[in-house]
Amino acid sequence: MSPVVASSKQSIARGSKSFSAAARLLAPGMRESTSLLYAWCRHCDDVIDDQILGFASQTESSLSPQACLDHLYAQTREALAGNHCTEMPFQALQRVAARHDIPHKYPIELIDGMAMDVIARPYRTLEDLLDYCYHVAGVVGVMMAMVMGVKDRAALIRAADLGIAFQLTNISRDVIEDAANGRCYLPSRWLDEAGIPPGEVTLLRHRPAVARVVCRLLSIAEPYYGSARKGLRYLPFRAGWAIATAKGVYSDIGKRVLARGPQAWDSRISTGKSHKLYWTIAGLAIALQARSLDRLTSPGPRPDLWMKPDFSA
Repeated sequence: MSPVVASSKQSIARGSKSFSAAARLLAPGMRESTSLLYAWCRHCDDVIDDQILGFASQTESSLSPQACLDHLYAQTREALAGNHCTEMPFQALQRVAARHDIPHKYPIELIDGMAMDVIARPYRTLEDLLDYCYHVAGVVGVMMAMVMGVKDRAALIRAADLGIAFQLTNISRDVIEDAANGRCYLPSRWLDEAGIPPGEVTLLRHRPAVARVVCRLLSIAEPYYGSARKGLRYLPFRAGWAIATAKGVYSDIGKRVLARGPQAWDSRISTGKSHKLYWTIAGLAIALQARSLDRLTSPGPRPDLWMKPDFSA
């Protein structure tokens, strides 16, 4: 095993237990490519957030956020151009992008999403937020679909829908933690309507109102999950199993947020081993249906959901 592959597998194992568990269902070659892509995505996210594998770094970066962003753009472009890279995450990107012929615009779009965090872009409307979700997660879904051998435009759009749903769920789970760190992704127009003044999302007296806004946001995520479910038919069986499992785990997190209401942020919501096992079994059943019964009928038109206007395969 090459050092870059070993490093990437360590990154996914330590950085995301849920994603790592789902990835184990993939065929070996696809699992390796998934680890390579994850390692680069995780690295980019950590650089912007000054973290290590999603956790706070013990030492503060000497570079400004803009300098970190510029470095990511430069090194990503070098990797995609096939030039020599010294950092393993960019070697990982170089390898997976070449192996699966991933168009260069998609990795760059991911960093464009991180640039929104660097400039503290305001999210006034739902459309503003969905644009962010596409860039930081929807495009990852697109690249993952390509890793799984899918390049049909209709399938890629469904993959982007799943990434958007995942990100909406993440935002709902982490809304108080994000706000405490100076980031608020809830549409400010919704906060105005709920009577939550700017900068007061973390205050306990607003927790019931925040819960109502989050409920509204999770209701937006549901049709994206539904659209993604229709896209499983395009995937190889083991890939569909992995994605169905991940979809179940993430959607379950959203349901737990809703069930807790204003107490949803008293402690971090996560899924234990028993729930992961449940969704692994349920994901198997869903994948079997997607590869058999679903293929006997048309997926039907995609729901009237937002999508990046210039999205194309």
